[in-house]
Amino acid sequence: MSLPVEENREAVLAPDAPDTGAGQQLNAEALDTFLQRHRRFAVAFSGGTDSALLLGMAKLAGCKAAAYMVKTAFQPQFELEDARAVAQALDVPLTVIEADVLSEGDICENPPERCYLCKRFIFGIIQKAAEADGYALVADGTNGSDNPARRPGFRALAEAGIVSPLRRAGLSKQQVRTLSAHVEAQLGLERGTLKGSKPSFPCLAVFVPEGSFITKVALETAAITRGVS
Repeated sequence: MSLPVEENREAVLAPDAPDTGAGQQLNAEALDTFLQRHRRFAVAFSGGTDSALLLGMAKLAGCKAAAYMVKTAFQPQFELEDARAVAQALDVPLTVIEADVLSEGDICENPPERCYLCKRFIFGIIQKAAEADGYALVADGTNGSDNPARRPGFRALAEAGIVSPLRRAGLSKQQVRTLSAHVEAQLGLERGTLKGSKPSFPCLAVFVPEGSFITKVALETAAITRGVS
């Protein structure tokens, strides 16, 4: 019996694209090796499954990791609530930075490269905050199933020098979900603490048609339509 399409996608590793950054190269470095080499780093935290696992693995390895989340109108409120819950459970410091993405005209014009522009905006803020706190390295939760050919945000990661340890370790989304339960058990956490079964959810801007200007009303409508207001 074949698996549902979404499950198939989560089990598959997406190959590198010609312009994939060094920090996102598939199968470049085992996760344990990364955690041994980098004992202190910042994590760009979304409140989702992937970055939660990365924080959990850092905690398990005895690394000093801190989480940074940029909260904008593009994200539903539950993402912030999940981020706070995970950080509290892991006893990891979480810095939440409110950013007015709706004042960024180039992003809100909603061009084809919107994701790239938005990622560049978000990671610029995180890097500045992390650097001020003494963190030279910023890592994110991009995994091996995330496809560079379909995600313009990869370009922003490469330009900013962000490292994606899960992708570099060749971990698919499905493997991330499985590993989450293992890490929870090792840390003595309740099942589900690291959001291993949390469905993937894109930012609200994805639901505004390309080329249509992104407004607060458009985002609120998208949230209501999808039941995440």
